[in-house]
Amino acid sequence: MDNNDRNKDNDRVRNTDRQKNDDFSIGEMLLRILVTAIVVAIAAYFTPGFTINNIWSLLLAAVVIGVLDHLIQKFTGVNASPFGRGLSGFLVAAIILYVTKFIVPGFNISIWGAIIGALVIGVVDAIIPGKAM
Repeated sequence: MDNNDRNKDNDRVRNTDRQKNDDFSIGEMLLRILVTAIVVAIAAYFTPGFTINNIWSLLLAAVVIGVLDHLIQKFTGVNASPFGRGLSGFLVAAIILYVTKFIVPGFNISIWGAIIGALVIGVVDAIIPGKAM
């Protein structure tokens, strides 16, 4: 086997790995929404200036947060994990929480609530397995 054959094999393996990372199932998506909803509910409970009126607002907020996180990660490469990505991840998480206020009815958060909520989400995200935000 010459060097060209090895390079072709390595390219095939990389492309297959990339496709596996890009593709995810409906079940995986629903699990992410559920984990995000749990984390956001816990954050709202412990954060002053952060309220969610009902379960439907919570579920819609989880979807919106997931979509915003995905879009920001896709276009900027910044992952919105408050502690896993340092200051930039913390700020992105706070901004996502605050912007969600304008999209989801029944999701109310102040600027300070978004900042404290991002801290709480970082702590809860470290405890609960899965990708919450």
